[in-house]
Amino acid sequence: MPKKPLPKKKRLKPAEAARIAEIFDRFEALESDPATELEYQDPFTLVVAVALSAQATDVSVNKATDKLFKVANTPQAMLALGEDGLKPFISSIGLYNSKAKNVIALSRILVEQYAGEVPLEREKLQALPGVGRKTASVVLNELRVEPAIAVDTHVFRVSHRLALSSGKTPDQVEQDLMAIVPDPQKSRAHHWLILHGRYTCTARRPKCEECPVADLCPSRHLFVPR
Repeated sequence: MPKKPLPKKKRLKPAEAARIAEIFDRFEALESDPATELEYQDPFTLVVAVALSAQATDVSVNKATDKLFKVANTPQAMLALGEDGLKPFISSIGLYNSKAKNVIALSRILVEQYAGEVPLEREKLQALPGVGRKTASVVLNELRVEPAIAVDTHVFRVSHRLALSSGKTPDQVEQDLMAIVPDPQKSRAHHWLILHGRYTCTARRPKCEECPVADLCPSRHLFVPR
């Protein structure tokens, strides 16, 4: 799988560069070391949790994995559980049939090709069943292997509202963010944007009155009456 070229730094006008820097400085002031809300123990359980979280909430995944990981928290144990044994643990999560198939398939590959260890290289991670670019980015970023920004619905929405990107696809938004987020904050930007979208800049009724960057947001007028 060919490597994606690194995004080039965007040449921003001084005022815009200052606005973007201030946005992330404020996020950092509120939470200096954000982390995923998915519960995990090691790289394997993180990969499984992130793979299960596609089109599902972290809360629902944590409820499922709380019981699952007590029974199967290694690729070997997951294989022993099998697809039929796994499904009851994750049946409350959307698309659980295909997710069970992928988790068992990736567990088999980890056992047969990587001695039960998760390869922390993007190309090898993305080659695992059910692990796309977004899942790999979450894993690599969370484990501090690579500063990556995974674009989910929250990141996509917040990036557009804050005019950090006008990209029409997650890949385009990712490239824009990687090009403008200050380097020291790249490894945490993913979490800040997710948390902001999850709890403040919500889809239907954003809490602009509570937003720490409302004065820097060009979309505020859409939600706050003048």
